Amino acid sequence: MGQVMRAVGQGLSACVIQFIKGNWSTGEAKTCAQLEGVEFHTTGSGFTWEESPAETKRAAEAGWNLASEKIMSGSYDLVVLDELTYLINYQLVDEAAILDLIHKRPRHVHLVISGRAASSALIEVADLVTEMVCIRHPYTSGVKAQAGIDF
Repeated sequence: MGQVMRAVGQGLSACVIQFIKGNWSTGEAKTCAQLEGVEFHTTGSGFTWEESPAETKRAAEAGWNLASEKIMSGSYDLVVLDELTYLINYQLVDEAAILDLIHKRPRHVHLVISGRAASSALIEVADLVTEMVCIRHPYTSGVKAQAGIDF
């Protein structure tokens, strides 16, 4: 989300597509709704362990189709594909299709892809790769997700 703030702060347009989160009220969605120059979409059906595999796959495919349209439209300077790595890891969307779109996108469209365990093929086509490693998390001690801190 910091990258989105930097982009719109410099007059660029951004589109954020969340692939896993369901339609629950997150701080990032509320904030982006208030920012001029940001389009925000939540396409997931919720946590994958709470939905049927068919529903999860349908939502992932619909989200990917939307992302493809937004990227190829050339209307945005930055497109954030939040938790896209899970679509690859869970084989919800064909990785070859994702890699193909990355190569074919309009050159001015910058992509930010988030999620754990990026594939080696995705890492290979990336300009920048950062890995966050959890050392400790309140959830493991029984603390539920907190509004404004975790979502």
